[in-house]
Amino acid sequence: MLKFSPPPKAARNADFIARRLKEAIEGDGPRESVTVEWNGRPLHVGVINMPLRDVYYNPATHRIRAQRDHDPVLAKTLESDPWLEESQEYLNRLLVGRPTSPEDPDPDFIALMNSLGEVDQQEPGLITHEGILVNGNTRAAALRKLKKTSIRVGVLPPSFTWEDINAVELALQLRPDARRDYSYINRLLAMEEQELLGRAAEDIAKEFHILLKTFKQERWILGVIQEMIDRSRTKDGSQLSLTDFEGHQENLKELHRNYLKEEASSQEIAEQVKENRVAAIILDFAKTKTRLIDGRFQKNYLKDAIPHSFNKDYPQADAGISIPGLSVSVAPPSLPVSQARAFTDEILQAQSLSSGRHTSAETKETAQRTLISMKKTMRRALDAADRDDRLKKVQQTTAERLDDASAAINQSVSDLARAFATSSLDEESFDSALLRLKESVLKLARQANRGIREPGDGMTWLIKASEERT
Repeated sequence: MLKFSPPPKAARNADFIARRLKEAIEGDGPRESVTVEWNGRPLHVGVINMPLRDVYYNPATHRIRAQRDHDPVLAKTLESDPWLEESQEYLNRLLVGRPTSPEDPDPDFIALMNSLGEVDQQEPGLITHEGILVNGNTRAAALRKLKKTSIRVGVLPPSFTWEDINAVELALQLRPDARRDYSYINRLLAMEEQELLGRAAEDIAKEFHILLKTFKQERWILGVIQEMIDRSRTKDGSQLSLTDFEGHQENLKELHRNYLKEEASSQEIAEQVKENRVAAIILDFAKTKTRLIDGRFQKNYLKDAIPHSFNKDYPQADAGISIPGLSVSVAPPSLPVSQARAFTDEILQAQSLSSGRHTSAETKETAQRTLISMKKTMRRALDAADRDDRLKKVQQTTAERLDDASAAINQSVSDLARAFATSSLDEESFDSALLRLKESVLKLARQANRGIREPGDGMTWLIKASEERT
């Protein structure tokens, strides 16, 4: 749970807000309030107009939690003093930027700004007595860009802690009518935070309006992402960020489903599939390609596609891996799993270096060449898997069509019997149809005879039948 010291204007803001609330209560007009959910109950708080110059962006907001590390230097400044003008400006940049690429403008933010420009603020935000925005951070950024001077906000009670603030923000954001959802990774982080606070998985799933199995899937996915970020760290300190995984939601969900499928029969194969799929995701292959990666992929396709420079023999540990504090050990990963992990690690670290803010131009160029080479490697393997998959589908389709033809002939037998019973058979049409059937069977025999070298009983019959009739 992120916690911060009070901002510089905390005392002055608290006094100003208290006076504004008092004026609203003592005034003759109707008092505006907003209802928020807190501890499962509605909480009605007063609404005031607050000068935008005096409000602070919330450094703990879940909206840009994944994007905080976009600029490592500014992220450290934000962590040490979130109230500095430099830190607040950094938060502003993240709020207006695209979740997958914070340097680019977010179309959703532009739409919000256009809406606020045409119609005044409809729903109030929410602040603490110290002037920290709990809800409405993005609206404040939009109003500032529109050169507005104030924002309407509800005011939380002075007793609210950071835990209370985070709980209220989540409750507001997760309402079904929320206008702008958290990005995918920020939702994962919010779920993790709630679990670390000791909340039951069932309660968290209910709050996020998802099934329990979906919650477990999302927690697994975040664990994989965090593992890959750790493994992407290089000697110079470069590493991937949470933002690098923002655009891969569906790919990551398919990864989980495929992992569970393979794990049911083999933990080792499941680990290989996980590594191979993560490698393809980092190399930015679409899910239509990554779903070709199954338990056979590494052995049948990837190993053959890897150039000699990457086809290394990664040594397997002789002894098991010790568990600290216990006199037991677990078996080390098998050689195929070690090779899969090493291949993925090379990709992860090359990606880190290629986009590192403080990486030299020469190192970046080398990393980019590595990524290009590995992407070619992965594409060759995926193309080979795709060809085999299409061939398999064609073979299945051929058999299915023959089954359909067999069913149609069986139906014709019944139709022929009824035609005989009613003396309604058109013998000329029937004879013409049989000749067309004969020609089709001959074509099928000729085509099959070209490709099947060891004919089974069915093929033997087809060849014999066609030879007898030609």
